[in-house]
Amino acid sequence: MARTYDDTMFIDTFEHEFTWLSGFLRNVRRFPLRPAVLDPDVGKMWTYEALNREANALAQTLQKEGVSRGNVVMTLLKNSPEAAFCYCGVRKIGAVLLTANFNLSERELSLLISHNSPVAIIASTSCAFLVSRVLSSLETPPKILVAAKEKNDENIPNEFVSYEEFVRNASFDEPKIDFRPHIYDEVLRLCTSGTTALPKCVPINDINEVLSAHDVIMHYPLYPCDVTMNMTPWFHRGGVHSGGLCPSFYAGATVVVMRTFRPQTTLDWVSRYKINFLMGSPANLEMLSRSQEKKNRDLSTLRGIVTMGAPLSKSNCIRFMQTLTPRIFNGYGTTETFWNSFLRPFDLPVGAGTVGNVCFDDDVRVVSLKDGATFEDTVKADGKTEGEIIIRSAGKSTFTYIGNEQAAKEKFRAGWMFTGDTGTWDVSGVVTVRGRKDDMMVVSGENIYPEQIEQAIKENKRVLDALVTSVPDSLRGEVVVAYVVPSDDSLSIRELAEFCSQSSVLPSYKKPRYFSLVSSLPLTATGKKKRNEMKIRAKDDFLHGRLKKV
Repeated sequence: MARTYDDTMFIDTFEHEFTWLSGFLRNVRRFPLRPAVLDPDVGKMWTYEALNREANALAQTLQKEGVSRGNVVMTLLKNSPEAAFCYCGVRKIGAVLLTANFNLSERELSLLISHNSPVAIIASTSCAFLVSRVLSSLETPPKILVAAKEKNDENIPNEFVSYEEFVRNASFDEPKIDFRPHIYDEVLRLCTSGTTALPKCVPINDINEVLSAHDVIMHYPLYPCDVTMNMTPWFHRGGVHSGGLCPSFYAGATVVVMRTFRPQTTLDWVSRYKINFLMGSPANLEMLSRSQEKKNRDLSTLRGIVTMGAPLSKSNCIRFMQTLTPRIFNGYGTTETFWNSFLRPFDLPVGAGTVGNVCFDDDVRVVSLKDGATFEDTVKADGKTEGEIIIRSAGKSTFTYIGNEQAAKEKFRAGWMFTGDTGTWDVSGVVTVRGRKDDMMVVSGENIYPEQIEQAIKENKRVLDALVTSVPDSLRGEVVVAYVVPSDDSLSIRELAEFCSQSSVLPSYKKPRYFSLVSSLPLTATGKKKRNEMKIRAKDDFLHGRLKKV
C-alpha cells in the first residue's frame, strides 16, 4: 500500500543514520572535553574527544590487520578503559563485538571460540593466559591476539601483543569504510547460559542498542551531567546496558571504571567522584549495606541504585533504602530482551518481592504451563495461578540465537520470548517470579544449569550419579548443592570437593558449596530426576544442618 506521503528520505535516513554510533559521535561534538571514562585505579581520565581518538586507533589497527564488516572480535576484558575503546571502536568498521565472560572454564572458552570463529581476541592479562592454554585445541585459532595489561603487569603470553603496542602507531582519524551502517546490523553479541558448556549467543543489532539506551535514559532518568558506575561485569546485558557503556555514552554521561567489585571502595568513590547511579546485583547491595553500616559515607549524590538478577525481599529493600539511598530500582528481564518490567522508587518497598509492572515499550504475560501454550493462553490474574512468564520486547531483542536454531525455535514464538521462569500475576499486570521450568539457578547474578555440573561430577569414576540443585544464600542469592550417589562406599565429600575444584569445565561460581552422599536419587517412571522434590529436600537439609559445607 502506498504511503500518503513520499517516505523515501525518511526510510533512508532512519535506517542508516539512527544508530548508536551516530549518538555517540554527536556527544563527541557536543561535549568534547566532558569526562567520558574515569579510571581511579590508574588515575586516568578520557574525555569524549579522547575516547573517540582511542576508539579510532583501535578501529584503524583492526582494519589494517584485515578485520572487516561482519567479522567477530571477541573480548575477555574486565571493566577497563580498553573495554570502552572496544565497545566504541569495533563497530566503527562494521565488525561484531562479542563480550565473553572472563570467568569461563577452558572447555567453555574453547567451545565458544569454535562456535563464533572470532578473527581477534582482546583479553585482560589474566584471561590472555586462559586463551593461550586453549589455542592448541582450536582448528582455526584467531589471527589477532591482544593483551590488555592489568595495572603494572608486564607478563603476557608469547602469542599475544600488548594493547599499547598493538595501537601504538595507529591514526586517530575516523576509519574509512566502504558500506553504510544499518540499524539492523549486528554490532554486539552477548552470551547467556545454556544446559551445556556452550553458552547461547545472542545477537544485538544497532536499533536494539539505541532503544536500550533510550529505555535507561527515560527510566532513571539519565542526564549528560551524570556519573555512573556499574558494579557488574560489562559482558552482561545488565552490565553493558543498565547504566553501563551503552546508555551512558549515548547520553553523554561519565562512566567510572571498577575492574573488580569492592564494597568499601565503591562507597568511597560515590562520595569522592559524586556518582549519581550505581548498578549491581542484590548481592552487591547487601555488601554495600554492610559496609555502610560499619562506616557511614556521604552518599547524597546518589539518585539511584539499580539492581537486576533477582527480586528484592521487602526487609532487604527497606534496609537498603535506609542505609544506602531511598531511590532503589529493581529490573526484571533477560539477556535476550534486556529489562522488561521495572520497580521504581515509588513502587518500593510495598512492591518488593514482585518484579513490578511492564516497561514503557514492553509486554509481559503469564501463560499456561502446558506444552504448546501460546501467548493467548494466559492464566488467571489472581496472584495465585502459576504459569510461564513470557516477554514481548519489540525494540530490544532480535528474537534469535547465533547458530542455534533449535533453541531459538523453543524460546521465541510469534514475537514473544518464553522465558522458562514461572510466576503469577495480578489484575494490574504485576508479576511475581516463583521458580524455573528448566531448573536454572542464579548464583551471584550468574545463570547456571544443573546438568553441566552433574556431568562434571560424574566424570569421577567413583560416582554413580548426581543431582544438583540450590539453596538460598543471603549474599549470593543461591549456592549450589550436589547430591551424589557413590559407586564406591569409600568416596568422601572431601575427595568430591577436591575433584570439583580441579575440574577444567567448572569455573568457581559453578562449583558446589554443599554436598550430600545419598544411596539413590528420586526418579520419575520414565527415569527423569525429580528436581523439584530435591530442591525442597535441599532447603530442609540445609535448615537442619544435614548438608556438608566445603
